[in-house]
Amino acid sequence: MSTQIRAQAEAQALRVRSGDVELAVKVYGDVKRPVVVLVHGYPDSSHVWNKVVGPLSARYRVAAYDVRGAGESTVPTHTAAYELEHLVADLAAVVDTVSPEQPIHLVAHDWGSIQSWEAVSTERLKGRIASYTSISGPSLDHAGYWVMQRLRSAAPGEIAKVATQLMHSWYIGAFHLPLAAPLAWKLGLDQLWPKLLERFEGIRGESAPTQSSDGQHGVNLYRANVAKRLLAPRERRTSVPVQLVVPTRDRFVSLELLDGIGQWVDQLWRRDVSAGHWLQLSHPELVVRYVSEFVGFIEGAEESAGLHRARVREGVKPGKNNKYAGKLAIVTGGGSGIGRETLLSLAEQGAEVVAADIDLAAAQRSAELAELLGATAHARKVDVGDAKAMEALAAWVGNELGAPDIVINNAGIGMAGNFLDTSTADWEKILHVNLWGVIHGSRLFGKQMVAAGKSGHIVNVASALAFAPSRMMSAYATSKAAVAMLNDCLRAELADQGIQVISVCPGVIDTPITGSTRFVGVSEEEQGRRREGAKKLYQRRNLKPQAVSAAILKAIDNNRQEVLVGSEAHGARLLSRLSPALSRRLARMELSL
Repeated sequence: MSTQIRAQAEAQALRVRSGDVELAVKVYGDVKRPVVVLVHGYPDSSHVWNKVVGPLSARYRVAAYDVRGAGESTVPTHTAAYELEHLVADLAAVVDTVSPEQPIHLVAHDWGSIQSWEAVSTERLKGRIASYTSISGPSLDHAGYWVMQRLRSAAPGEIAKVATQLMHSWYIGAFHLPLAAPLAWKLGLDQLWPKLLERFEGIRGESAPTQSSDGQHGVNLYRANVAKRLLAPRERRTSVPVQLVVPTRDRFVSLELLDGIGQWVDQLWRRDVSAGHWLQLSHPELVVRYVSEFVGFIEGAEESAGLHRARVREGVKPGKNNKYAGKLAIVTGGGSGIGRETLLSLAEQGAEVVAADIDLAAAQRSAELAELLGATAHARKVDVGDAKAMEALAAWVGNELGAPDIVINNAGIGMAGNFLDTSTADWEKILHVNLWGVIHGSRLFGKQMVAAGKSGHIVNVASALAFAPSRMMSAYATSKAAVAMLNDCLRAELADQGIQVISVCPGVIDTPITGSTRFVGVSEEEQGRRREGAKKLYQRRNLKPQAVSAAILKAIDNNRQEVLVGSEAHGARLLSRLSPALSRRLARMELSL
């Protein structure tokens, strides 16, 4: 029997009196553990938490109740009975029943979040709530202030944000119509509900036994509270630690609406997830993990790395110097050149960074430089082409730091010379690093990002030679062309997951790679001469790694799919499109170094 099914089978059913109503409550787990109370939204009942209660009750005592008018709880006869003060009183009755002596940890979704904001910011439950995790539901008072501030500014951009939220909230107007919403549920909307969730949210749900009744009566939540609070908001501040979980693809709550929450909360953590509105249905394991990490921390455990990055620092707003605050970036080949410069640029703007390089000393030096910029930095030794080594790196990152937000697959080596002089070992070596390193990094960290619902970026460094053939660079150009095609394929696959894949194609960049490029088919003496010639050529071009790192960050900020660095890269790309025949003809030229 699964944990979820076993926990549901062992649930204790209670009836809790609150004024004129009785609330149906189910309690799961060990009575000696900290208590987590789950509050559902509209048009749901506690049934919506079924995928969460099992695994969560393995760590905590969990109580999930049907709010008034939903599930097996009493249905009030008057709209006024749904006002927030009554909903807070209901929560207080549940809390006093399931945890009479110790504060509880509150987790709420949608309308459950709206009423829970009221609970944590008023006196009725002061001292009785140890932490609050809010998913997809703002305080109506906070929202009212947010709207008024933007309308008063009269700035077109701010007014546009209000208009965007109004479009997200189209359904509220329909709920205020006398018959529309209840009639829709009476006519069979409950039977269509699972199909609507699957069509628009990408999740497989099922109607609760009371779905039709829940939908009909739940509209009173909106009718009793929305207009009153939005038009005359009150100051609602809280000292309760708040974890804000934000589905970035929420169809009902815009991201901008939640941006100002920090002014009302003394201690705030924010975790964005690339998901739709019903996170507990689409990503139940993620909800369990986030709640467990937060509750554990409040109960005295060490703050996890992911939770630490999610903490919103007082007075810190997104800006030039902390654009990537709260983000985790992995950079392979981070010990020198483009990798080091990109890592330092990310660190300078607030990211926590991991420098991964086959040269541990170089990686450690990059990490030290990042720490001097005020960043949290780590150094790891890894051969990017070694599957087991990369798996170990990914496991360490996942266990110790959490899934990354940005992955820069940059590690690479150079190789030049005639194709017929390039041995099997030469081919294996360059593909091992330049291609397999990108494959391993994209696959392993991409899996972590998808599992964690990260709307992140995978940046894979190719080359201008990906589309500029050369008789002297067959192995290197082939490896980079493969990376470019991999990027195109990954981009198509991961777009629906909210992960952007960026292909970076630098031209002639003066990096340490020129000093280690292998020239096949020549003596050691000639190889040294050619390396020196290549080094001088690249130095004369004088295009530095900083130019590439700046282009990478700009591409991340603007979600650009392909980045060309250097006039030669732009020229080669243009020529490959306008005249492939000429590009192939130029490839026959042999450049002597």
